[in-house]
This record gives sequence, C-alpha cells and structure tokens, in this order.
Amino acid sequence: MRNLNLDLIVNNIKDWLQEDVGTGDVSAITTIPAEHHSKGIIHVKEDGIVCGLQVAALVFTQLDSSLQFEALKLDGDTVKKGDILAVVTGSTRSILTGERLALNLLQRLSGISTKTNEFVQAIAGLPTRLVDTRKTTPGLRLLEKYAVRVGGGHNHRFGLYDAVMIKDNHIKGAGGITAAVSAARAEIPHTMKIEVEVEDFEQLYEAIHAKADIIMLDNMSASDMKQAVAIIREQAPHVIVEGSGSVNPQNIRALAETGVDVISVGRLTYSVPALDISLDLNERKGGAAR
Repeated sequence: MRNLNLDLIVNNIKDWLQEDVGTGDVSAITTIPAEHHSKGIIHVKEDGIVCGLQVAALVFTQLDSSLQFEALKLDGDTVKKGDILAVVTGSTRSILTGERLALNLLQRLSGISTKTNEFVQAIAGLPTRLVDTRKTTPGLRLLEKYAVRVGGGHNHRFGLYDAVMIKDNHIKGAGGITAAVSAARAEIPHTMKIEVEVEDFEQLYEAIHAKADIIMLDNMSASDMKQAVAIIREQAPHVIVEGSGSVNPQNIRALAETGVDVISVGRLTYSVPALDISLDLNERKGGAAR
C-alpha cells in the first residue's frame, strides 16, 4: 500500500523548518522585496522514479499557506532528465526559504524509490518479494519506507515493537536459538511472529526444530541458499524463508531463483544516492519547460 498519512509528518516538517529557518531566512529577507512573487519550477536532472511530491508540497504550505503547489507528476511516475515535477507559486521569499528542505526530502525519497525499482526490475517475473530493513535515517523511517513502496518494494517490520527478530547477538545472549525462541514465545501474543537469522546449516536445523515462523538465511551463497530452502520446504513448509546479506542488483535474481519468499536489502535506504532535482525561479535552466 503506497498511501502516506501526511498528518503523521506535519510536526516533523515544522521541526525541520525551524531547524533550517531559525529566526529567519536572512538571505531572502535582505535581498528580495516582501511583495515580490515568483513561480518556482521543480525539475529533475536525471532519470528516475519520483517520490515525495506530497511531502515537498507540505513543506511549502506549512511555511506559507498562501503558496500554491501544483504537482505535474505523481509519486511512482517514471521521469526523464528535464521533466518538470511541480510548480510552486507565490511569495519569492517563501519559495526560496522552503526550497532546500523541500528538495532535500524530494531528492532523498526519489533516490530510494529509484534504487528500489532497480532491484524490483531485476527480479521481475519471480514470486519473491523485495523488502527493506530498519537501516533507515533516524526521523525519516516513515518516509523512507514509503519511498520503498513507491518504488515497487515492500516493508519489513517498522520497528523493534512489531515482530521478534532473533539475530546473532540475541542468540549469544540467550544461550542459543532454541532458548531464544522458547523465551520469546512465552512472552509475546499469539498474533506475533518470530524470525530467526541463521548463518549455517547447524543453525538452520535448530531454527526449524525450535519452530521459528520465519527463517532468514544470512549471507549464504546462492547454492547454499537453494539447499537451505529445500530443507525448509521438506521439514517445515509453513515457514517463510527470507534471504539477506550482500544483495545487489547483479546477484538478486540468482538469490530469488533459489525459492526464497522474501529478500531483504538494507541498501535500499541506508546508502542510496539522491536523485538530482532542482528548483529554478520562473524558468527552467537549460531550455524550455517540458
């Protein structure tokens, strides 16, 4: 589901504006007459998947409710270099004051949706689901996970509160997979799933016998992953199988072809380059508007 509840980020937008504007935009205030009006043309300088137009609009309207924001594209649209994404009209001072925060968010989210779509296209036609991780920017998780959905991916858990995920350090601290799963099962509601990360076949068998709901195959080769999937399908066919670790657009299809249900990719959110997007007053640099 791509929907984004803007009400949940209004306070974040206000805080981020306060962080940037502080007591006032001295550059805009000292150089631009208060009555001056302009049209801000937001355009993309490279191909990609756009995401965050509603968020950019919210930045401008929270800053100055008299600004008019017209989106010419929709989140999820494929865009080409030179395309105009939106036009914001009104006080020149306000447009310039909101420009950087709006573009920062728009560029970041569009970068994530673009990268996500690259991974999605690499496994097109296969039933495997691409999901993100908790490797998100503090304060931006809701938006970054939205961008993953816009790019065609899916979300893993949102936080530490909505699923049990037993990783290597939990296993060490609990004294083993069996002990960790048993302890978690005794405390959580029946509606909550338990996922266990395994790194080898010994851990795999223990996770199966401990009755984990989801088993993550971490940093396994495609051949080992395929063998692990076969074991799980035979011994615990109800278990959801997740592949993870060192996944890139070049190897994800081979990993998906092993039969895993889900592949999680941290780099969808934590190391993605921003999509190059700019705002120009009254005309787009480099030629006529498209």
